[in-house]
Amino acid sequence: MKKKPTASTQIYKRLLTYVKPHRGLFAISIIGFLMYSGTQTLFAALIKHIIDTLQTETREGMNYLPLLFSGLIVVHGIGAYIGNYFLAKVSTNVVHTLRCQIFDQYTRLPTAYFDANNSGYMIAKITNNVGQVTQATTDALRSFVREGFTAIGLLIYLFYVNWMLSLVFIAIAPIIAVLVRYVSKRLRGISKRIQESIGDMTHITSEMVGGHRVVHSYGGEEYERRRFLESSLYNRSQSLKLATTMAIHNPIMQFILAIALSFLMYLTLFLMKQASVGEFVGYLTAAFLLPKPIRSLSDANSEIQKGIAAAESLFDILDEPGEVDEGTYQAERCKGALEFKNLSFQYAGANEPALIDINFKAEPGQTIALVGTSGGGKSTLANLISRFYPHDTGQILLDGVEINTYQLANLRKQLALVNQKVTLFNDTIANNIAYGALATASRSEITQAAADAYAMEFIAKLDQGLDTEIGENGVKLSGGQQQRLALARALLKDAPILILDEATSALDTESERYIQAALQKVMSNRTTLVIAHRLSTIENADVILVMNHGRIVERGSHQELIAKNGVYARLHSMQFKEQGSNSQPEAAIELLNTGIA
Repeated sequence: MKKKPTASTQIYKRLLTYVKPHRGLFAISIIGFLMYSGTQTLFAALIKHIIDTLQTETREGMNYLPLLFSGLIVVHGIGAYIGNYFLAKVSTNVVHTLRCQIFDQYTRLPTAYFDANNSGYMIAKITNNVGQVTQATTDALRSFVREGFTAIGLLIYLFYVNWMLSLVFIAIAPIIAVLVRYVSKRLRGISKRIQESIGDMTHITSEMVGGHRVVHSYGGEEYERRRFLESSLYNRSQSLKLATTMAIHNPIMQFILAIALSFLMYLTLFLMKQASVGEFVGYLTAAFLLPKPIRSLSDANSEIQKGIAAAESLFDILDEPGEVDEGTYQAERCKGALEFKNLSFQYAGANEPALIDINFKAEPGQTIALVGTSGGGKSTLANLISRFYPHDTGQILLDGVEINTYQLANLRKQLALVNQKVTLFNDTIANNIAYGALATASRSEITQAAADAYAMEFIAKLDQGLDTEIGENGVKLSGGQQQRLALARALLKDAPILILDEATSALDTESERYIQAALQKVMSNRTTLVIAHRLSTIENADVILVMNHGRIVERGSHQELIAKNGVYARLHSMQFKEQGSNSQPEAAIELLNTGIA
């Protein structure tokens, strides 16, 4: 269901609620802008006084006029400084708060949200969109307040001098209002499309930078250049539409004001015959000063509309529900008994279920292995244990308690997860091992975890050892080294349940033997769920579950399954055939897809 668009006034009102904690600073800035705009009006009054003084024979008080003029200039400058400085303080605080709220919200959003939204758009929202909000809450708001007060002050002076003549401005007000309304709506729509195109460009760039080895290896340079070119051309066309709208809007606004001023000048020549020269010139001066603040208000409105479009997308993120966490049960340390009862699961938008009627139990300290073709549901099972996705059909019990009953952070405290795709951060090796809640670990504990994962073997050879910076996502390390750091992180967590999702897939044969030896040592006192394609890594598992199309099709120990001479036995035989056979992978997949009796 498409979300109903929110009125721009509602969005801007919500944006201005961020100003509330800084209302003291905002009040000071308002005082400054009142000083600034008040002097604009007084300049028109001063011109009237100067001309009237020059008209008198005695020219009484003429010597004080330069001082008065200089005083107005000083007050004008002080007012501008106070207004600009304190409003800038308010605006930067607002943007800082909003940016931190968006990032904090990202840490609370469920996995399904990240699946549905690409990283480029999410990064663009916290960089470009927040920048647009900055414009709306700094330059635009400053112009709106400052020039708004100036326009109001000039209109008050004009009505004070001659209210009948000044009704001309009331007459053109509806025309200007209709024009501003139309332009505002158009600017908001175009701005939203521009922000989306920036997100698209950010996404394409992020993919190219992250996957540059694949791009170069497969000759994808031209394809990526074309993708970015198309995205940039769309951004350019939308930016031109924005510039064209603003370029047309300003001359039309000026033309309307010019007609009004011409008509006003015509009327003054006939209706102000009794006025003094000073009054006549002062009135026209104020009238001709009015278009500038109105033009500035028009420009400020353009920036505010862009900011509103940006703020709307940011508020959409802030309004997204976070991960469901209604559980209240907490355990200091679970025993590790894991049971699945009649569990079925289907991803949102998928045509077929990912898991169908899963039933098995892992006793504390047992090792359960999941094998089968890609898409069989193995990783989905691991994701459900961590509650990355909510399950509705069936039960997952940890120590006899449904995992939805657990407080989410407490549940994840019981789990250590090592994925096939290792995630490392642009930091030191030590900080990558002792990440997040593990940051309080001592140096000796970090070293021990690294040693248990056989990572100290390569860490010791580095100049800075554990303090070595490993680059973005561990780019300075080999795949096997990255995998061992991820395993060291899991070992340092020392959780009662260890989930290894293809955790040894990136290791060479020698490294894999080391890891297997390390795993045998640490598996004895924890429940381990191993997801593997290479059957050599799970022969010692207590129970092996063979999965296909979301179902468990075979179960038992390695010896039992070999003796059964079923799917597992044939797959095992296929994998251990002569290594030079190129048909092995295809034959193994075909076996699982068609060989289930």
